[in-house]
Amino acid sequence: MLLHESEEGLKKAHFRGVLLPATLVAPQLLILAFFFFIPSWKALSLAFVQVDPFGQTSIFVGLANFEQLFSTPEYRESAVLTLWFTCLQAGVTLLLAMLMAFATMNVIRGREIYKIIILLPYAIAPVVSGSMWAFLFNPSVGPLAQLLHSFGIPWDPNLRPADAQILLLIATVWKHICYDYIFLVAALFAVPVSLMEAAALDGAGPIRRFLTVSLPMIAPTVFFLIIMNVVYGLFEIFAIIDTVTGGGPAGSTSTLVYKVYLDGFVQLDLGSSAAQSVILMMIAILFTILQFRAVERKVNYEV
Repeated sequence: MLLHESEEGLKKAHFRGVLLPATLVAPQLLILAFFFFIPSWKALSLAFVQVDPFGQTSIFVGLANFEQLFSTPEYRESAVLTLWFTCLQAGVTLLLAMLMAFATMNVIRGREIYKIIILLPYAIAPVVSGSMWAFLFNPSVGPLAQLLHSFGIPWDPNLRPADAQILLLIATVWKHICYDYIFLVAALFAVPVSLMEAAALDGAGPIRRFLTVSLPMIAPTVFFLIIMNVVYGLFEIFAIIDTVTGGGPAGSTSTLVYKVYLDGFVQLDLGSSAAQSVILMMIAILFTILQFRAVERKVNYEV
């Protein structure tokens, strides 16, 4: 390997052969192959066949699996639930994280303790987090559920779909808010102090400085977090759903990613489960494209 300095003053590496660079990237390529490309190809191939529960025989059925999905009321209800829940979770998470980040910038004493307390949920596994919230809001023994009952508020996520959805929203937002908070605090600390001081000299208060100076400067970070929150709502809440509600009651909290598990591993309908996986991936790609086209036009990357 040879190192030389470019015209811009940056050092660039050039390899004499392909053996060394191939060896360096081989571990990453193997991980992608075994945990992404091969499973994706397997899911894509299973989406067009009907497989018996033991995987011994398969029959090519073309688009029958997809046609059956779209004609099923349960799948349409799950798709609507996933859409509004993902948007609501993403918006609430980003808003609360932004409020906490703003508060962090205005805390004079105990700022480090304040940040540590907020970041603690990020170190907790999703299963543990879900179990904790399931216990706190358990209608029989949960302390928070008993508090609601003491105020005359009926609460039973095991029987009431609305209560189960609220509980799931609380658990998912609480688990992911730390992720947004980390990026927002880092972005706010990167805002030039001179701009904030100039705005303060012009008479702008903390809220006005945040809305007119800080927020436009951290727009790329906010744009990134919107995408990550949508991806989180689509793919990464499986463990919380499984531990908090189990998809119930009556499928009211069964999002698309959890329905893939129910149809594939509980009901052993591999063809339908694979078709749902393909549709879910297409939805994620579509969301990302729409966000880039609709949001990125309003994002200023120049400092």
